[in-house]
Amino acid sequence: MTIVKHELRRGKTALIIWTAAISFMLALCVMIYPEMSTQMGEISAMFADMGSFSAAFGMDRINFGEFIGFFGVECGNVLGLGGAFFAALIGISALAKEEKEHTAEFLLTHPVSRGKIVAEKLCAVIVQIVILNLAVIAVTALSILAIGEDVPVKTLGLLFLAYFLMQLEVAGITFGISAFLRHGSLGVGLGLAAMFYFLNIVANLTEKAKALKYITPFGYTEGADIIAENAINGGYLAVGLTMAVLGVALAFGKYRRKDIS
Repeated sequence: MTIVKHELRRGKTALIIWTAAISFMLALCVMIYPEMSTQMGEISAMFADMGSFSAAFGMDRINFGEFIGFFGVECGNVLGLGGAFFAALIGISALAKEEKEHTAEFLLTHPVSRGKIVAEKLCAVIVQIVILNLAVIAVTALSILAIGEDVPVKTLGLLFLAYFLMQLEVAGITFGISAFLRHGSLGVGLGLAAMFYFLNIVANLTEKAKALKYITPFGYTEGADIIAENAINGGYLAVGLTMAVLGVALAFGKYRRKDIS
């Protein structure tokens, strides 16, 4: 577990910053709800009648005036985008940074197989995502207790679970891409996460684009669907987790044969 500990030390600052930023934004969203709740009836009706804009974010299918509906849209976007960007950043740099930072020769001269290097780096990525989500859940729970709001625990738990699985998928895909890169590319990771987000918006706008839900991990994190069905879409999730596994398998296969410069 030496490599895991080393990776966690290297990524400690980024983990703290991203965790603090996402937690702060979520806490802020939760804390402002009581101030907005008195006007939520009018706001909910207004958002529901905004046509394509409402459909893009699922606001035409949920009650924005209820806390869980408000959380699913506002807080869901914060955790969705923030979590996806973080997962993409640590995934895309996991294997490529050794060549970029010229530390590959030091690492590969140790009596450790390339397979073990990939496994421990993957473990470090997963641990960071778990830490981020545990902190976010704790901060959100404390914020909800502070405003004294009664929420459906199961639905809230499903929302957090969906975003956690989405982050694992994004990390798995970018981890696989990382094995092919020599100098790292944070832009590739961020661009991929942003593309996934906008593909889901396009899929929400028209029935003809619904198939895109199988491509983007945001397809099974749709707050409106989870709140309405009180479940995560199994079809979208199965495809997403398959893509994550393929990304990881690709990383193992490529890195074992890669000519490290």
